[in-house]
Amino acid sequence: MIGSWDKKTWRLAGPVILSNMSVPLLGAVDIAVVGHLPEPQFLGAVAVGALIFSLIYHIMNFLRMGTTGLTAQALGAQDTAEVRAWLARAAILSGAISIGILALQTPILWVSLHLVGASPEVSALAADYFLIRVWGAPAALAIYALTGWFFGIQNTRAALILQLWLNGLNIVLDLWFVLGLGWAVEGVAAATLIAEYAAVVLGLILVRRELRRIGGQWQIGDVYHIARLKRMARVNGDIFLRSIGVQLVLVVFKSTGARMGDLELAANSILLQMSFFMVFGLDGFANAAEAMVGKAVGAKDREQFRQAVKVTTRWAAIFAILFSFCFFVGGKHIIAMMTSIAEVQTVAHQYLDWVIAMPIISVWCFQLDGVFIGATWTRAMRNTMAVSTALYIGCVLLTVPVFGNHGLWFSFILFFAFRGITLAFHYRALEPRMGAS
Repeated sequence: MIGSWDKKTWRLAGPVILSNMSVPLLGAVDIAVVGHLPEPQFLGAVAVGALIFSLIYHIMNFLRMGTTGLTAQALGAQDTAEVRAWLARAAILSGAISIGILALQTPILWVSLHLVGASPEVSALAADYFLIRVWGAPAALAIYALTGWFFGIQNTRAALILQLWLNGLNIVLDLWFVLGLGWAVEGVAAATLIAEYAAVVLGLILVRRELRRIGGQWQIGDVYHIARLKRMARVNGDIFLRSIGVQLVLVVFKSTGARMGDLELAANSILLQMSFFMVFGLDGFANAAEAMVGKAVGAKDREQFRQAVKVTTRWAAIFAILFSFCFFVGGKHIIAMMTSIAEVQTVAHQYLDWVIAMPIISVWCFQLDGVFIGATWTRAMRNTMAVSTALYIGCVLLTVPVFGNHGLWFSFILFFAFRGITLAFHYRALEPRMGAS
């Protein structure tokens, strides 16, 4: 029988899973619309431009994660003024970072294109894409802050509505601007820019409704409370460094695979996309843990804390097993759907077992991430990420020369396993003092 905690978990996780599924759909539409243009440079330019923003925004994901944990704890403490204050602080921080990105857009673009090393034609088109879309930075980062706040107050439906509106409008504008008006790369960038600001407008409408429900009053002086600003800086700084570690691991994985040859690069890209789909699904339970654990910590309720960890982790484990089963049964069919090139399919089949094992091995670090974010035990997240990243790079250097791509995938799997083990070790030490900042 489904208990009340299971229902609560699904009430929070369900909308997030649906929301996450819209993200790869948007990416597929971006690729599809430019893929119908006459020159391949358009496709390369959108891929390069999107990669630049993906790296920037993923590193800034602390705006979402940190806001969730801090807001959830204020909600658990029944401090409505502080719930409001964390929204304001996140908005101010996102605005300040956006100003920095806009001010430094020229050097950011130059360094990014230099590191990517694309052809002059692709680089020129990617620059056009970047210089349009970069003006959406204030909206994009504001969406992170809004989403984190919605998670923190346990209203993931609002986050779902916001994400579906953002991605849905983006898709419609993509089709209109590129296929209808013939704006090419500029059309893809303009579609994203407009959709981001439209999402912020909707987000503020949803915030106004939630503030009426929550009650309380704005205490402007509390927004600039020094101790709480320091706490926000510490939490967000730890998550920022943790996010850099994640991106470094992905960059090493992709660049090392690229040096092995075109077939390995193509096969790894397909298998990595399958893994990302799994991550999007399991993230829903991690996000539910963030909200539920944060509220329990704010309320200083140890039993509620333990129930939140137990139930969200159980469901995450069940879905991890289902993902592994689906990859085992249908992995070759999924690969065939993603490429019709027989040589790429053959190479991808050689490494499919690693993707089958990935959900069962990686679910624990994903789920513990959610627990630690909700409890704002971010220092432990930062430290375990640093050690795990160093282990991963060392393993790549040792195994790839001997075992090739199998060594690369083994290192990738080991990274997730070691993160899960080290986070579990810290959890055992930190859980007895649940509620400490």
